[in-house]
Amino acid sequence: MAFERGRFSKPCMSLGCIWPKSKNGKVQVPYYISNDFSSREKSIIQRGLDSFTSNTCIRFKSRQSERDYIGIYSRNGCYSYIGRRGGQQVVSLSRNGCLHHGTIQHELLHVLGFNHEQARSDRDNHIRVIWENIIDDKKHNFNKMKTLNQNSPYDYNSVMQYNRFAFSKNRRPTMVPIPNNDMEFGQATEMSENDIIRVNKLYKCRE
Repeated sequence: MAFERGRFSKPCMSLGCIWPKSKNGKVQVPYYISNDFSSREKSIIQRGLDSFTSNTCIRFKSRQSERDYIGIYSRNGCYSYIGRRGGQQVVSLSRNGCLHHGTIQHELLHVLGFNHEQARSDRDNHIRVIWENIIDDKKHNFNKMKTLNQNSPYDYNSVMQYNRFAFSKNRRPTMVPIPNNDMEFGQATEMSENDIIRVNKLYKCRE
C-alpha cells in the first residue's frame, strides 16, 4: 500500500469536518472520477465506493452540482484530506500502485474523517515505533494525534494500519507490535469489522 502525504493527515476534531446526514438517515458524499482512469480502473474505484453501502449509512454518489465533493484523480501517490474540507477536495489514487480495494477504502476512510491506526493517542500501548529505521523526512507519518478512539480497541487488522516496514530506510522494521513482536499486522486488504463499527459510531448510523 502506498502512503499519504503527511500534510493531509490532520486530526478531524470538529463537527464541520464530518459529512452531513440527509433526512433519510444516509450520509451522501458526492464524488467525481477523473477521466485519468480507464473504464476498467473506474470500475475498481466504483467497487470501493460502493463497498460502504451494505454495512454503513455512507453513500458515495456521483456529483451533480454539489459544492462540496471529492474529486478522484491519478496523481503522485495515494492520499486524501482528513474529513470534509469544503469545495472540491482531491483524492489521489495513482494508476501505478493505488488501485487496490483496501487502498481505495483506506483513502475513503480518510475522506470520512479517520486517521491512521498507528496515529492513535494510545498507540504506544500497542505499537513500538523504531524511529532510527524510518526515512528522516517521513517520520511525521508516525506522530501520535489526539484521536477520537470511540472506545474501540486498537486494531492491528484495520485497513488504516501501516505495515511493519512502512517508510523503512534500511529494510528493517519501523514498527513492532506489543507485547507479541511476531504478530502480523498492516496486511488488511479490506475494512475490518472495527473499521465498519467506527464509521457507524462516528456518523451515528442506525442499526
